[in-house]
Amino acid sequence: MSPLLACARHARWLLVAGLVAGVAVPGVASAVRPWLPELVALMLFLAALRIGPRRAVGALHELRETAAVLLAWQLALPLAALALFAATGLLGQPVALALILMLAASPLAGSPNLTMLVGADPAPALRLLILGTAALPLSVIPVFWALPALGSAAAVTGSVLRLLMTIGLAAGLAFALRLTLMKTPSETALARMDGLSALTMTVMVLGLMSAVGPALSERLLALAGWLALACAANLGPQCVVALLLRGRMPGPRIPALAITAGNRNIALFLVALPPETTDALLLFIGCYQVPMYLTPLLMTRFYARLR
Repeated sequence: MSPLLACARHARWLLVAGLVAGVAVPGVASAVRPWLPELVALMLFLAALRIGPRRAVGALHELRETAAVLLAWQLALPLAALALFAATGLLGQPVALALILMLAASPLAGSPNLTMLVGADPAPALRLLILGTAALPLSVIPVFWALPALGSAAAVTGSVLRLLMTIGLAAGLAFALRLTLMKTPSETALARMDGLSALTMTVMVLGLMSAVGPALSERLLALAGWLALACAANLGPQCVVALLLRGRMPGPRIPALAITAGNRNIALFLVALPPETTDALLLFIGCYQVPMYLTPLLMTRFYARLR
């Protein structure tokens, strides 16, 4: 069996190995971290290549559905959380900041790959990723108005535009290949793409876990608290959204919507944070990778039952 086919076959366990290595070998994690933008671009390219332009665009009614979902994910949910924390007097706490920013973020760049790994259709996740990133400069404005400690919404616009450009270039190149050289890829070719996607995500998590290793020996209680919060913030929305949508839309589309509800690109907001909040948020982002990369292992049977 080819190495890429083996990676595709054992993708769930490969992601778990990446999580463990990211904590156990901090030197490797630090070495991978500077390459995260390139790994994100490669992951987007592989997801778009696997899906193809026709499935990615979808029909007109699917685009309307995508826009409605984005309004709920990136605007209604963070504003509701913000109002709840403000009413309870907890708005200034790091926990509130982490959760509000997570909910305000666009879907994770790897959400189509995670959707593929649970055996579902990744096309809705790719649509949500592209449109969600494009809408982010506007959708974050009300949230940033209510969180003045983060600065203005303009502070993140440059990063959002760079990410949007990366998505456009990666998806454009992939779609061009699918329309010319790879019009009808074989099942083996698709499996190799899945293997390369799993390998890319495994390498990427090494860089994202760089803050967790030191906390394991120096701040164990804080690490446990942030890990519990990250698991609830990631897996909780997945379960709630999937159960709410069950019976209300075709089963194959549900996993993509649920996965994008719980897996967000919160790391994008680091450029707008004041230094005094960076440490806590970095630890949350590191802990957030754990449920994210365990999603294929933990949630595949759950989504299979829904379908």
